[in-house]
Amino acid sequence: MDNGATPARTAPAAVIVAIDGPSGTGKSSTSKAVATQLGLSYLDTGAQYRAMTWWMITNGVDVADPAAIATAAGKPVLLSGTDPAAPTITVDGADASGPIRTQEVTSKVSAVSAVPEVRTVVTELQRSIAASAANGIVVEGRDIGTTVLPDADLKIFLTASPEARAARRSGELKGKEATDVAATKDALAKRDAADSGRKTSPLAKAGDAVEVDTTDLTLQQVIECVVTLVEEKRAAR
Repeated sequence: MDNGATPARTAPAAVIVAIDGPSGTGKSSTSKAVATQLGLSYLDTGAQYRAMTWWMITNGVDVADPAAIATAAGKPVLLSGTDPAAPTITVDGADASGPIRTQEVTSKVSAVSAVPEVRTVVTELQRSIAASAANGIVVEGRDIGTTVLPDADLKIFLTASPEARAARRSGELKGKEATDVAATKDALAKRDAADSGRKTSPLAKAGDAVEVDTTDLTLQQVIECVVTLVEEKRAAR
């Protein structure tokens, strides 16, 4: 796995699907639904970086200090459940699915995930999970098709207008963390700039990825589009 190649699989239907794109494009909802419909495993790689960030915060690591982050990168033990109907993530045995979604983690995850040592640890974990998915897997993130699984059977890059993304993400926020769309749009723009501009594994569309603009599509339409692409790939194998 050190060379980044996707491991060989035996089952004809065991496709590895990489779904990349920025926040608010429908990656998570689409990926989980496609995996459920096609009987594939599912991995939210963003949750792993959030979990790493949450661990850093709760353990007093200065997330503004890349050297401190790098030193601690190998310490937390992350475990991701790959059932699309009920994906889980634990850190050192503790359920982190709730804590990793706070605004504090959201505001700091780009800084933590930009550290090369963090990406090395998490990328190897992601490749290991993909390799163990006997029936195939849908892996969603920002660098799956370009860096993590460059030999994935199918690569999809989801996009949407800034306005559509902001409206969707603002609608996902609840309670005291709910913000107006304009503020959410600004936050997404900053996150995009950080993710696209980092030196290690930036957010980017793979050259052989299929781009799907979700701006004017319903979630169900996006799901149907991706399912069709996966089924076509399966049939061609």
